[in-house]
Amino acid sequence: MILIHNGIVRATAKDGKTVQAMRVFYDRSMLDDTVRELKKVDGITEIRVWINEGTLQIGDDIMKVCVAGRFRTDVLPDFRIF
Repeated sequence: MILIHNGIVRATAKDGKTVQAMRVFYDRSMLDDTVRELKKVDGITEIRVWINEGTLQIGDDIMKVCVAGRFRTDVLPDFRIF
């Protein structure tokens, strides 16, 4: 099972407000630690994460996540944290 998520900057926020741009920053060390721990979970084969850091405009990719594992039941619980 392979699940892929591609987060994109939308023109409206979840609360309905208009979005002009978005600033994204993250703790690389924390992300690396999280991915390393999730790779230890039985049934997970690989996890790849890319995050677009900086000021993003509407339509820009925010992040891409790919989780590969044996079965859907192995992959879905871990995929939800992203």
